[in-house]
Amino acid sequence: MFLCVSANPAIDKRITLGALVPGRIHRAQTVQGFPGGKSAHVAMVLKTLGAEAHWIGMCGQATGEQVVVGLRSLGIMPHSVQVKGQTRTNLEIVDAANEITEIREPGEPVSPEEAAAFERECKTLFEQRGEAKLVIFSGSLPPGASDDLYARLITSARDSGCFTLLDTSDKALRRALSARPDFVKPNRDEAAAIVNFAIDSTKAAAEAGRRLIALGARSVAVSLGSSGMIYVARQNAPVLFAAAMSLRPRSTVGCGDAALAGFAYSFCSGAAPAEALRRATACAAANCLADSPGAVRADVVREFETQVCVETLQAHASGN
Repeated sequence: MFLCVSANPAIDKRITLGALVPGRIHRAQTVQGFPGGKSAHVAMVLKTLGAEAHWIGMCGQATGEQVVVGLRSLGIMPHSVQVKGQTRTNLEIVDAANEITEIREPGEPVSPEEAAAFERECKTLFEQRGEAKLVIFSGSLPPGASDDLYARLITSARDSGCFTLLDTSDKALRRALSARPDFVKPNRDEAAAIVNFAIDSTKAAAEAGRRLIALGARSVAVSLGSSGMIYVARQNAPVLFAAAMSLRPRSTVGCGDAALAGFAYSFCSGAAPAEALRRATACAAANCLADSPGAVRADVVREFETQVCVETLQAHASGN
């Protein structure tokens, strides 16, 4: 079973218009709303790949209910922890030239009591059933939540025998590394903020992967956007690289989440490292062509998997 943990869920609203001009009044051509936040996208892709996907998040008021109803309609099992604040809305504006502008709300603050209730419910889900679980922590933390929330949850999940995956940034990522997650997948900028050097090449990305393993991660992928992705499957493992597919994307929102789902599904099936990176890259590419974030098509993923080339950059990635 896969459990996708969302501390700060959202509704993703996509607006299309002719041209975005600052200071002007615009009339939208289309407006669409989808369950959002990174964990929702991960759950959607896992479901498409054929997995049993569960999701847990802190949800508040009408938008929170919209997230829950939307996930359930997609065949994803939602577990909602009620909070007083309104669940946030993220805005994606797409103009006629396919230029994309994103506006992400921070979310309303959660109280210590609400965060504690969320943590308790997560622990209950970690401990349920006798089967192995992959627990995926992704996205930002809401205002009011402690920076070490993911670190504590990762420790609890691993104590319950779960395999843990993490995709977050800033202080939440730095603190969570000390809990030794089984896999982390920052993007270039998120990794650079932790290792304190620019990631402007695949060589720099490989070095960042080594540093993140030294800081506590057991395995690491660093996504480089249109430049591809590196993957280090364990300490002292070869550094693998897959170039991104050449596409004209409808939107890149959710591509990192789709890649994370590809890795998670591969870990569950016991795939070799090169196969895991190939699938993750294919999922990210399929998301570029999807109608909305996370709404990938399984046949497109399968087709792209045959086209992704994985190469070895370096013989070893030392954790020292």
